Amino acid sequence: MEMIAQILVALVALEHLYILWFEMFAWDTVGKKTFDTLPAELFKTTKVLAANQGLYNGFLAAGLIWSFFISDPLWSKNIRLFFLACVITAGLYGAKTISKKILLVQAVPAILALIFVLLA
Repeated sequence: MEMIAQILVALVALEHLYILWFEMFAWDTVGKKTFDTLPAELFKTTKVLAANQGLYNGFLAAGLIWSFFISDPLWSKNIRLFFLACVITAGLYGAKTISKKILLVQAVPAILALIFVLLA
């Protein structure tokens, strides 16, 4: 159970590193493909806003990665639960306000990770 939890947490962290990358550095290319329902002309004017969002996604990834370096199991678990809850909250909000796809891509993996962290 612990190994599955660690793998799921690592996958959520990697996903948020990817989101950091495309929102901060590839908004005009990957961002357009990811958010294909938005008008193309919006991407140039929202580049700075997207970069800011990317930075926040990086903080979520950093928190999850940090949890792997904490030697106290209870403290590590609590950090994982906190950052997974943040990811779930962001995913639910994104699904409500931007695209239902965010629920599947962002919130569901974090929910699964949270369940396995709790069970481990």
